[in-house]
Amino acid sequence: MNEKVDYVIVEEEINLTRGPSGLGFNIVGGTDQQYVSNDSGIYVSRIKENGAAALDGRLQEGDKILSVNGRDLKNLLHQDAVDLFRNAGYAVSLRVQHRLQVQNGPVGHQGEGEPSAIPIAMVLVPVFALTMVAAWAIMRYRQQL
Repeated sequence: MNEKVDYVIVEEEINLTRGPSGLGFNIVGGTDQQYVSNDSGIYVSRIKENGAAALDGRLQEGDKILSVNGRDLKNLLHQDAVDLFRNAGYAVSLRVQHRLQVQNGPVGHQGEGEPSAIPIAMVLVPVFALTMVAAWAIMRYRQQL
């Protein structure tokens, strides 16, 4: 089965405050180390547990970082990008591109943690009601004999 997966690209501005372990993520990419074929962009390869990025929660592994404090990351060597992050200061503004998978098929509201199957109450209540009606009918019929 060969299914087509659709993506939507979303950009977001993320402001992080440098913590004891830096910004809390690792990067890959650059003109000398392309992570994605035909793309010399800088990508998040790892989010460090309890780091600034993990605590903020918006930056994800695989995100493309477009700029740091307004400085475009296009056409940079990997080490130049690393140096830019290291020298970005205490408060760092990142322009990030998220690649989100689009849901295919019918779209309906489903709450968090809510199963997609029919709730058991919708089955049990009618079954219980029919059982009660049948029991009442049997009891009534017996009294007439």
